Amino acid sequence: MESSSSSSFLSFFLPQMRRLRLSNTTLLSSVNYSWKQKRPSFLVSAISYERFVQFALNQSKHHTHLAPSPLQERFSSMISTDGNVELQMLSFEAPKIRLLRSLSIETETMQVLDFAAFPKPEYDVPIFCANFFSNASTSIVLLDLNPLHDVINQRDYKEKYYSSLIPLGVKYSELLPWGGKLTTESLKFFSPIVIWTKFTPKQDKYDALYSAFVDYYKAWLELIDEVAEENDASRIKCNCEAQHRYLAWRAEKDPGHGLLKRLIGDTAAKEAKASWITFQIIALRTGL
Repeated sequence: MESSSSSSFLSFFLPQMRRLRLSNTTLLSSVNYSWKQKRPSFLVSAISYERFVQFALNQSKHHTHLAPSPLQERFSSMISTDGNVELQMLSFEAPKIRLLRSLSIETETMQVLDFAAFPKPEYDVPIFCANFFSNASTSIVLLDLNPLHDVINQRDYKEKYYSSLIPLGVKYSELLPWGGKLTTESLKFFSPIVIWTKFTPKQDKYDALYSAFVDYYKAWLELIDEVAEENDASRIKCNCEAQHRYLAWRAEKDPGHGLLKRLIGDTAAKEAKASWITFQIIALRTGL
């Protein structure tokens, strides 16, 4: 069954290669996008989330050995059906990292980054997550170390991974204030140091966001360095189930679907979304 799902993943993307230049991907899952044109007060092209990706890759290489994942080996980049938007995608793995992947989109009017790093299930480290969207009028940001386990009821897990990071969260809550109400369902997937914010794009805000990304990713890598491998089969299973719940939530509550629909069409967006989640679950089950 897993082999069939993997074949389905490939069968969707391979025919797209003539229309879409692919490079190893994830699906955008953090923003609702309006395509109404507005006179820009800030040149979106003046910023680039590629800087964030390059920092993460370079920093990772100082801590571990990155190798291309099976997805990276098969695909390279993606161009939208109208030829106007390029999707840059990367996918890697490491001894303690099951999957490190990113999707970035850069145009004159829009910048998007969806970056995540998943630990292998032998480690209960949180999932690093960065979802950023910017156009001329608005930036929407979600940056977090998503907990694998309940930080409200499992105080030992909260203490283990977040007690030392609270000052970091406080620091950036002042620079990047809370963006508004979130659903109770969403909140259970977020940590005590989550950055959820909206702001009018400005260079100082972009610089603050980059600083937060750097500090949060460094903190996550330190957790990865320090964590000991779990040998208890029941705990490993519990970590797997926690990642499955996270992926299922991302699949169901994906507000970025509208953006992909605009770029590659409704049917392709739905199939791509399903295929990407399938790939991640197969990787989780098989240890890819």
